[in-house]
Amino acid sequence: MAGSLRARVELQHQADLSVPQADLQALSDHADARAQVATNAVEVALDDLALGIGPAHATFVIQSQVPELAELTMLLLNHVTLARLERNPTIKEEIRLRGFERDIPTGFLVYPVSQAADITAFKATLVQVGADQVPTRCRPGADQVPMIDQSNALVRRFNASVAQPVLLACSALLSAVPRLPGIDGKAKMSKSLGNAIALAASRQDTHAAVNRMHTDPGHLRAGDPGVVEGNVMFACLDAFNPETAEMSALKAAYRRGGLGDVVLKRRLEKRLQSLIAPLRERRAHHARGPQAVLHMLQQGTLRARHTAAQTPGQVKRALGMGYFG
Repeated sequence: MAGSLRARVELQHQADLSVPQADLQALSDHADARAQVATNAVEVALDDLALGIGPAHATFVIQSQVPELAELTMLLLNHVTLARLERNPTIKEEIRLRGFERDIPTGFLVYPVSQAADITAFKATLVQVGADQVPTRCRPGADQVPMIDQSNALVRRFNASVAQPVLLACSALLSAVPRLPGIDGKAKMSKSLGNAIALAASRQDTHAAVNRMHTDPGHLRAGDPGVVEGNVMFACLDAFNPETAEMSALKAAYRRGGLGDVVLKRRLEKRLQSLIAPLRERRAHHARGPQAVLHMLQQGTLRARHTAAQTPGQVKRALGMGYFG
């Protein structure tokens, strides 16, 4: 999420930014944890507020409260095949991570279509992607470039079927920060996988997470040559340490031997503690006013619904289903 969050902070001053709380998509693989999904909608908003993203420059939207998005999803589902959804490399990887095998919730398999609806409902033309999704004008983006490709394929297929450009394709704006691996060294850093460091993490939690961070298993002693590529510590240091010359020197020392993991972890923890402390304080401040947060979400969602309401009508008219005008 590092690239995603950083981009949101910058984009709110450059574009009409929408900040989605994709609770319907979250239900696709958490149907038995509905209360937590609902709670997370507010928790994610608190994270964004802690970063300095606010309603003056961004529209906060709860996906489930914009029924036009679900309607558009249903209309688009008729223009994509099951085989095409199963070929999506992002979906294949997520299925593997969750151990679904063939026992895949249908909602999970088709959530790229829901994301396509999120994008096309607002006529978005730019979606910032990379490690994660960040929208600019720009509804909830796609999870990596394959999601953008799938959305654009849907747009082309629908427009061709009705012989008119009803829906707009979008472009991917790649994040400058690559996907961060989880602290366990596996897959991506994700709260749902339990391998992330939260913005609200206490000093103790941050210390514990850095100490648990996966390192090069072949780097047993400080004098041993180590591998930088795929190393969680270096991935995090690259993301949060702007001193490129210093990073180059650290990587060279680690590769040739003579730089211990403990030294790196201390350096990384110091950086993370200084970054997280003010975020934790701002988040706690907003959390003390939950009604204000809910009001912000409600007002943003109402504005978003007004904007999104037009696209399903245009799609239905193009399909010859505009019965009443």
